[in-house]
Amino acid sequence: MPIATVNPANGETLKTYEAMGEEELERRLQLAEATFRTYRTSTFAERARMMNRAADLLDEDQDEIGRVMTTEMGKPVKQARAEAAKCAKAMRWYADRAEGLLADEEPSERDVRDSGASRVRVRYRPLGPVLAVMPWNFPLWQVIRFAAPALMAGNVGLLKHASNVPQTALYLEDLFHRAGFTEGCFQTLLIGSAAVDDVLRDERVKAATLTGSEPAGRAVASTAGEMIKKTVLELGGSDPYVVMPSADLDHAARVAVTARVQNNGQSCIAAKRFIVHTDVYDAFAERFVAGMRALRTGDPLEEETEVGPLASEQGRKDLEELVDDARRGGAQVLCGGERPDGPGWYYPPTVLAGITREMRIHREEAFGPVATLYRAGDLDEAVLIANDSPFGLSSNVWTRDDDEVERFARDLEAGAVYVNGMTASHPAFPFGGVKRSGYGRELSGHGIREFCNITTVWQGA
Repeated sequence: MPIATVNPANGETLKTYEAMGEEELERRLQLAEATFRTYRTSTFAERARMMNRAADLLDEDQDEIGRVMTTEMGKPVKQARAEAAKCAKAMRWYADRAEGLLADEEPSERDVRDSGASRVRVRYRPLGPVLAVMPWNFPLWQVIRFAAPALMAGNVGLLKHASNVPQTALYLEDLFHRAGFTEGCFQTLLIGSAAVDDVLRDERVKAATLTGSEPAGRAVASTAGEMIKKTVLELGGSDPYVVMPSADLDHAARVAVTARVQNNGQSCIAAKRFIVHTDVYDAFAERFVAGMRALRTGDPLEEETEVGPLASEQGRKDLEELVDDARRGGAQVLCGGERPDGPGWYYPPTVLAGITREMRIHREEAFGPVATLYRAGDLDEAVLIANDSPFGLSSNVWTRDDDEVERFARDLEAGAVYVNGMTASHPAFPFGGVKRSGYGRELSGHGIREFCNITTVWQGA
């Protein structure tokens, strides 16, 4: 795949970039290693000053970088600006809290005495250069939620971004440099996917994090395992959205529309499988389909647009194949389901019902504005349907019954359970999944400690 900005609203190639050669890549790896030796000794106050400055600059650049993201991958420009604001918030969150999150921990006096020590401390130390392989769907946020904690912990970052968002990738490197971080603290590597393996095998790279497809995750995890390097993986998701009889149906249906089509439906944590109790199935389906039909699809640079084009032509083809397979298997198309005429990689908001386990869309992630409806006879069946997926990223439950809340929280196989609301990542809460959705956690204190050497310091009497 070429490294290029291709406007998904019309298919026009706007900018192309040459991949870095071996000499430039080697220079950057040397720089990362050398920079880490000194950056690791910087104080939290110094790091926080630069991180807060980066957040301020990002706020100033919000309109400009928002338009860049929209032009590169097609998200509605309002959502692009909101993404930039969210990144600045996370940067400030880690700037304010990193020192406390990574403060030395002291075991109980009883355990210290039992070990024969006079003092024991657990210290969090940075690992070194961390490689981040990041996707195009949230081209700022996916990077910042790695970069902010990693830099605040004293690591340095090497970004291999998706090849269709090169301008955003280069902006990120420039942002941190303008904020005062030395050149080697955060570097963008304009390289293709084929070069990732060699970078990960390099002894100077100490760990890796990847957000992306399951095949990409398998490849990175395989190499990292061979090289015995720490990894964090956030892969696909096919999140359930369960609606029980006690739910506020109007509210649940309105939020369901947003939960499905956020970011043009191209979000791992977007709700995708809508599992509705039979007692309220028809009422919910009517509201949900009406909401999906009413969405405004169009030019993502226009303020009123709610759904823009998919990020790539191949992405639209993949989505069409899932819908066509379901239709051939007997699924009912309640709205959408047909590619529109005209330029750009648009696909309409679509709702499918009558899904069976034999259909591909039941077990594969639909990365676009396509929802599937399931009817559940009771809570037990709702849990079974929800867990009948290879993925386990997040989940959504709508009920006003406290016993049902506890049951779903106990039994849903997911990294998060959101009750009476849609999944949304927040810097204070751990984010990640189970099963084929990956392992490890981003954000919160858990995220910043993922790339730390947890060191026991034992002192004798």
